[in-house]
Amino acid sequence: MNYNETLNWMFNKLPMYQRIGAAAYKADLNTTIEILKHLNNPQDNFKSVHIAGTNGKGSVSHSLASVFQAAGYKTALYTSPHLRDFRERIRINGNMIPENDVVSFIEQHKQKLEELELSFFEMTVAMAFDYFSKEKVDIAIIEVGMGGRLDSTNIIKPELSLITNISLDHVKFLGDSEEKIAVEKAGIIKNETPIVIGETQEKSKDVFINQANEKNSPIFFADQIFNCQKKDNVVLEYNSYDIFKDNNLYIKDLKFPLLGNYQKKNLATIICALDILKNKFDISENNICNGLLNVVKNTGLMGRWQVINRKPLAIADTGHNVAGINEVKSQLAETKFEKLHFVLSVVNDKDIEGILELLPKKAEYYYCKADIPRGLDANILAEKASNCGLKGNVYNSVKEAYASACANANDGDLVFVGGSNFTVAEVV
Repeated sequence: MNYNETLNWMFNKLPMYQRIGAAAYKADLNTTIEILKHLNNPQDNFKSVHIAGTNGKGSVSHSLASVFQAAGYKTALYTSPHLRDFRERIRINGNMIPENDVVSFIEQHKQKLEELELSFFEMTVAMAFDYFSKEKVDIAIIEVGMGGRLDSTNIIKPELSLITNISLDHVKFLGDSEEKIAVEKAGIIKNETPIVIGETQEKSKDVFINQANEKNSPIFFADQIFNCQKKDNVVLEYNSYDIFKDNNLYIKDLKFPLLGNYQKKNLATIICALDILKNKFDISENNICNGLLNVVKNTGLMGRWQVINRKPLAIADTGHNVAGINEVKSQLAETKFEKLHFVLSVVNDKDIEGILELLPKKAEYYYCKADIPRGLDANILAEKASNCGLKGNVYNSVKEAYASACANANDGDLVFVGGSNFTVAEVV
């Protein structure tokens, strides 16, 4: 098989949660353990950092990888889902896994993959760990797919575990309360391994403290140690922050190109993790500043309050659950524009009413369906939105909706594209 045939085999042969949803979800690690055993446990051959959380884990993962890269380490990065190219999930020093390596991995292990009936995600994790091991990386930043305790990535022995925050998402699998979801995320806390919690949240903090105590692991709540003070923004390319540790200036005038205000929380989490990792790795303040300034260039990160057009101003963001959309709403409230044109498409297994209730009423909506089976039919979305007091029209595709929004917008208007990763994937 060539690369495209290999990709088609992977997508069609193996269940893929991002595309089909619940039918692809497996609630155990047995097949992951089996395939990694078959590959001689490649995950034991490199150091790693493990990152879970409801929102922010993509930004945090890419930022940490960029800093390690800036410090001269051969740095692997495993994330999901991808936006445009499957190979975005598996990178070393920002470069995606070569097509030939994807093809050869499938060719070599096809029989075993079929025999074990691996899900798409399990197979992708195995491919990543095998590739990272063969390439002898110094450090791998590994992002959890969903949850933590039963996620396929949860067989690594990291130098540090990290949980960004907890909010209601994937409730069908992880539980219908923040406490239950926290238990699943806390499953990545390992014996005698530091754990960083990004945000202190009343309903989840005791879950994390108890699990850390049980595992004899030091626990750090980033927002209790670090404070990131955003300075007046004079450029569109980045925000500047003064970082304080225990109320003492730690880093002055740090430039961070991830522009959403929600990134302030992520930044405290990133700095806290690096502060601990500096005990094991040679990372200077200069490396931190360079790595964070160049996170987009170094890692290919997309879809985080990303400016995709200047006139009219168009921004895309992958926030896709109630907590993520709440951050988007806050950011929109601080953004200057005359009229808001909102290109919206969602997947069918989210709290759609909860999301729609949050969205600004004073906007023109462009309803569409991302090109995946999980996408919610645009007509159904429009009907639900209308019940929430939102007004707009239905379009045949994300691209058509975006083109119409840009055509209708004046120079002083804002076009926003969001609602899911898959919406953003079609315009960035």
